[in-house]
Amino acid sequence: MRILFISSTRIGDAVLSTGLLDHLIHRHPGAEVVVACGPAAEGVFARMPNRVRTILLRKHRWKLHWLRLWRQVAGTRWDLVVDLRASAFAFTVWAGRRVVMRGGRHPGHRLAQLGALLGLAPPPLPVAWTAPEDRARAAALLPGGGAWIGLGPTANWAGKVWPPERFVALFEALTGPAGPLPGARAAVLGGPGAMERDMAAPVLAALGGRAVDLVGRLALPEAAAVLARCALFVGNDSGLMHLSAAAGTPTLGLFGPSRVEEYGPSGPRAAAAVAPDSPALGSMAGLTLETALAAAQGLLAAKVAA
Repeated sequence: MRILFISSTRIGDAVLSTGLLDHLIHRHPGAEVVVACGPAAEGVFARMPNRVRTILLRKHRWKLHWLRLWRQVAGTRWDLVVDLRASAFAFTVWAGRRVVMRGGRHPGHRLAQLGALLGLAPPPLPVAWTAPEDRARAAALLPGGGAWIGLGPTANWAGKVWPPERFVALFEALTGPAGPLPGARAAVLGGPGAMERDMAAPVLAALGGRAVDLVGRLALPEAAAVLARCALFVGNDSGLMHLSAAAGTPTLGLFGPSRVEEYGPSGPRAAAAVAPDSPALGSMAGLTLETALAAAQGLLAAKVAA
């Protein structure tokens, strides 16, 4: 069986789509899967079983990226084409079955929207694929002997960023003598680029030797392996937040202007803390330390109970 799976440009949306892929791989164990996605999301699928290749959809003027994709796949007879980009592309290639997401805004969580494409309710949870070399590097970066808390103080735009001093205060409350993870250290993660490094810099400076700086230094499968070693991840609405939830780590997503009802973290142990004036005013400043701390403690308590 040959499957063409056209996924997203953004990392978070690509991570959410992994549940569909995981379902298809288990349903069709011998399937050969070709993934088409944006360059930023390539690492999401790098360790995926049954993946024959990944085709990068780099945007070009006049939508020529679709023509370039067509030239690479039109000669194959596909048993299934899944298009999450709401394009007409699936109808330009030979396919036994086509599943195409409709464009525009849809009600409900993105995961439920994806599951509905294949009639899956409840929808399959996202997964994070890693290889032994990713897990070995993660073990070297975050050695055992104590708990680690992953912190994601960055996002793709400043309006989604919780104030850095509150990240620091939350870490102090969680790791102090009376906290649920006394003595834990921090793994600070973020994407590449000067903007994300600037966002993370105040947190790294405040935590000093208690933090490992991993901002922009990990491929996505390595980041997934690092997150899987953390006792807790707290981060802004971002691709890293979704990757952490997919890795099975207790994950607290921090939300203000973005749509928590559509993009809240989805995983076996995930929760969101939401600014009370969101989304009407969309200010991350409205999300208090007390609200985030209570949500984090609840996640950790649920893990112990499980």
